[in-house]
Amino acid sequence: MTGGGDAPGLNGIIESTVRALKSLNFAVVGIRDGFEGIFGKQFVELQHCDLTGLHAKAGTLLGTSNRTAVQGRESVFLDHLSQLNVEGLVVAGGDGTFSALRRLSDQLKIIGVPKTIDNDLAGTEITFGFDTACEVVSDSVDALRATAEAHRRAIVVETMGRTAGWIALGGGLASYADAILIPERPFQRSAFLNFVLEKQRQGQRGLLIVAAEGARAEGEDVSVAFEVADSPQKERFGGFAEKLSRWIEAQTSWESRHVVLGHLQRSNPPTTTDRFLTLTMGVEVANMVSEGAWGQAVVYRQGRVQRAPLSDLMAPARLVSPDHRWVQMAARLGIFI
Repeated sequence: MTGGGDAPGLNGIIESTVRALKSLNFAVVGIRDGFEGIFGKQFVELQHCDLTGLHAKAGTLLGTSNRTAVQGRESVFLDHLSQLNVEGLVVAGGDGTFSALRRLSDQLKIIGVPKTIDNDLAGTEITFGFDTACEVVSDSVDALRATAEAHRRAIVVETMGRTAGWIALGGGLASYADAILIPERPFQRSAFLNFVLEKQRQGQRGLLIVAAEGARAEGEDVSVAFEVADSPQKERFGGFAEKLSRWIEAQTSWESRHVVLGHLQRSNPPTTTDRFLTLTMGVEVANMVSEGAWGQAVVYRQGRVQRAPLSDLMAPARLVSPDHRWVQMAARLGIFI
């Protein structure tokens, strides 16, 4: 089952896990659309012919959802899953998925695969999809720098990242953005304005700012675009890049524009790094199933894929620390952060 928001590499984890399990003579059933598939009994047996080349595609063959809750429906969940007569459940998901399964972890045999482009899931040092998202950001900033310099403009590029700034930080560093604004480090408007004005005085023709959607100035609230009433996360952040762009134009003589990357960060085919990660994780998942190593997760730590307690994925989100080495590198390069 794949749950939560889609991420480049979900198809890779499906292909690698199923192929490895079938080599061990297991039959594998796919659950459609995350938790919705459990409650709606939408199941499909996965065959080898379904998988060829799947690893190179974005999205998920099984579909996913982040709008269906388990709370209050636990007995229905367990009853529908028991009708499949399966040995256990392999779940690729993020914090929302594993938090929802926490109340069922004593009654289910589960192997967890951490997934989120935000890279903020506890228990693992990196999640698949993050590298691809950073590539989208860095490629976009590299391309936009040409038009920024042609027109003497400041361009604010808004990335995903509600509470964690990993995508903005990783993509901003890789593209040598002039400024990186992340939720964990609210910025001082006066210091940022001085930075922008100094770049103008130095004769710089264009300015590229990478900002997470959850970024904000000190003493200010995050920018909320709209709300989704029936969603576990009702508030949808957005609008920060546009507001900052208008503010830059009002405070300086620099013309300013904004670009919101949005779901482009989810929809690119996975990078080679993400493909290797999901390939390795899928093979390890198959080994765990064969050994009956349920109640664990497959994670990336200390340079390799290894096993960890499933509960490790249920801890609070892993945020960018103030003294993280990437933050230090950005400052050393003269990037405002």
